[in-house]
Amino acid sequence: MPPKIFLPFALAPKFTFLGKAFKEKDAFRILDIGSGNHSPANTKKLYPNCEYHGLDMGDAFVYDEADHAAMHRFYSLDLTKLEYDEVPDNYFDFIMMAHVIEHLANGEQVLEKLVQKLRPGGYIYIEYPGERSTRLPSMRETLNFYDDKTHVRVYNHKEVSNWLREAGMEVKSAGTRRSLPLLLLTPVRLVQALVQRGYVQGNVFWDLMGFAEYVFARKKG
Repeated sequence: MPPKIFLPFALAPKFTFLGKAFKEKDAFRILDIGSGNHSPANTKKLYPNCEYHGLDMGDAFVYDEADHAAMHRFYSLDLTKLEYDEVPDNYFDFIMMAHVIEHLANGEQVLEKLVQKLRPGGYIYIEYPGERSTRLPSMRETLNFYDDKTHVRVYNHKEVSNWLREAGMEVKSAGTRRSLPLLLLTPVRLVQALVQRGYVQGNVFWDLMGFAEYVFARKKG
């Protein structure tokens, strides 16, 4: 058997939590809310047997051939309108929603609707800039919440957890996002950014500075 190839994107916390729910050979259905940045192809590299559904607003992100091949279906939706009829109910085993909810003014209503898309026993992972991010220094490509002018609302894990509980979810864990591998790799990522970009982007320091919060929950039943 050939050795496994290390894929750096696998260190993204959303994949860490996906790994808590499923093994790489498992067949499951995933709905990825905000499916840009080659998330379709990357997800299928890690979980080749999954059925991947992407959801985003319009075609703001360019998908390459690998992304299109990875997607079972793509939904072009404005989440704020709460019109998700084309997305099947009680269907998905996992919903990923990383750095989307902060762009929505009606996050609690959106989550209530999305929970309906999970089958009983299904999981949701939500990640977003926390309240702490409003006090961090400004930095290129976002270290302070207000660096991104498309951010519209600051959420916290206690309120998000409560909304999910009210929608029939059991919160497994929540709080400030801290990835030990990403923390340890901070110096490496800093040098890499300087060499490749000529500057250091804000997300290099997200785990060190406690920029993001998360909620990980499972649907009862």
